[in-house]
Amino acid sequence: MTERIRNFSIIAHVDHGKSTLADRMLERTGTIEARNMRDQVLDSMDLERERGITIKMQPARMKFHAADGEEYVLNLIDTPGHIDFAYEVSRALSAVEGVILLVDSTQGVQAQTLTTLGMARKAGCVIIPVLSKVDSQYARIDDVRFELAELLGVPEETVLKVSGRTGEGVADLLQKVVEIVPPPRKSEGGVARALIFDFSYSTHRGVTVYARVFDGSLKKGDSLEFKAAGKRFAALETGVFVPDETPTEKLETGEIGYIVTGIKEPGVVAVGDTIATDRAGAEPLAGFERPRPVVWASVYPESQDDLPNLRQALERLRLTDSSLSFEEESSGVLGRGFRCGFLGMLHLEIVTERLRREFDLTLIVTIPTIAYTVTTKAGGREVVYTPTKFPAYGETASIEEPWVKVILITPADTLSGMIQLFQDHEGAIEKTETLIDGRIELIAEMPLRELMRGFFDRVKNVSSGYASLSYEFLDERPADVVKLEIFVADEPVPAFARVVSRRRVEEEGERMVEKLHDILPRQQFVTKIQAHALGRILASKTLSAFRKDVTGYLYGGDITRKMKLLEKQKKGKKKRGVHAKMDIPQEVFMKMVQDSER
Repeated sequence: MTERIRNFSIIAHVDHGKSTLADRMLERTGTIEARNMRDQVLDSMDLERERGITIKMQPARMKFHAADGEEYVLNLIDTPGHIDFAYEVSRALSAVEGVILLVDSTQGVQAQTLTTLGMARKAGCVIIPVLSKVDSQYARIDDVRFELAELLGVPEETVLKVSGRTGEGVADLLQKVVEIVPPPRKSEGGVARALIFDFSYSTHRGVTVYARVFDGSLKKGDSLEFKAAGKRFAALETGVFVPDETPTEKLETGEIGYIVTGIKEPGVVAVGDTIATDRAGAEPLAGFERPRPVVWASVYPESQDDLPNLRQALERLRLTDSSLSFEEESSGVLGRGFRCGFLGMLHLEIVTERLRREFDLTLIVTIPTIAYTVTTKAGGREVVYTPTKFPAYGETASIEEPWVKVILITPADTLSGMIQLFQDHEGAIEKTETLIDGRIELIAEMPLRELMRGFFDRVKNVSSGYASLSYEFLDERPADVVKLEIFVADEPVPAFARVVSRRRVEEEGERMVEKLHDILPRQQFVTKIQAHALGRILASKTLSAFRKDVTGYLYGGDITRKMKLLEKQKKGKKKRGVHAKMDIPQEVFMKMVQDSER
């Protein structure tokens, strides 16, 4: 049976036509009837179809009659193209023997192409180079074909051409998958083992894991165990994706399918974990890691009455997304909410959008931050992922922050602008190379903090949208950062606190004070707005008080009557200012968050 199984995945830069090509494959193999066909059929979420990106991995099992007259089972895993989901993609690549490296013939090799190619090579996958969108009038078939062949070190004629729109070349590509991708290795016998590369959740059946069987077979009723979590369960159902879930008697070695676990606890199932027979001697498959959040943001309900609903929604999402982490916190300005950890900015955006859509919640999301490793002068060492918990100036002995390696491909005429951009964001360019088509590839290292400070948007502006960017995480390195606090009416406002580079702290403090001065409503007393950092006040502005015309009813008489009333008003304002407490409106906070994202 395993000799006629081919497991493969499609990897590509975002928007290079992965899902459209998968549609044509399903059509060509008759897996889906024409009347049931729709665009991006493997993208099950509305958010995926709206944005034209793949967020959640989706397997599909196809049957293909090859040129040798035999019928082959082709298991496809459609993977996300964004770097935020790099770990999930790496686990999916571990579940297959081959990959289709898809490159848009109108755009050429992009930054994410290089990253995903490196992951496929590391996983030991056979690589089939393919050009997509060859029917487009803007296609540069010969140039991009030569570029891709040079990148892989293969003859040009081995680079295939397909069109996801018309279906041109799809049959030849499926035949090439059968010929080049090796069949799964035979089972070594003994204990059954399977690798989890994704999972879903339903209220009635609990968690359903998507897995590739490496050894033995799994069937309904088997007593199984998650090796990393140590949780035991009985398989309630096994099946395959065609592409909908279809029950089967069992899953054999080399097959990709699903197992219904019945588990309804968040945090148990994780991508990369091993499912094995519940008995001694079952070793887990290599490569498992717990997802590590790199971006943190606080999420608050607009109404505190919705706090239980928000908690329930986050727990429900965590049943399908093990990389999401959260803990409850409280803010004097916004009330109670949750501090959430995400894999990146896109992951943050997807989770908050799902909370709004699927659970009908109105949310306030604070400024995203990263985690710092802080060593205090007292000898303590802790990971700080919120500015409010960052030690005060003078208390830290050393601070470390995560760095990233950035791969940027840009047109040659934007090179000087990109170099300046890296300098502005504390980046160090390690290597520049001119590609075959004249574009420039830049490889640089920079703090993750600076990558999040609007770097993506500025790259688009400098290149007019023609540059592509990818990144991968490096180690932690010493950071020269300080805590910036904003005081309003002599009281610190925790929601406005942030950790910024020492070289930018004065500029940032002045900008925030100026912004608050413009949008804060005036009070009945004089309000001071100050930026504190480095043990001193960096910027200060005074918001004048409302002034009631207390002499308006006087129509004559001696001037001393007016002076007495004005003096009385002055004393009252001074007395009130001493005991005043400032209530900052929610819309002011929202404007500050939006301003920080520029």
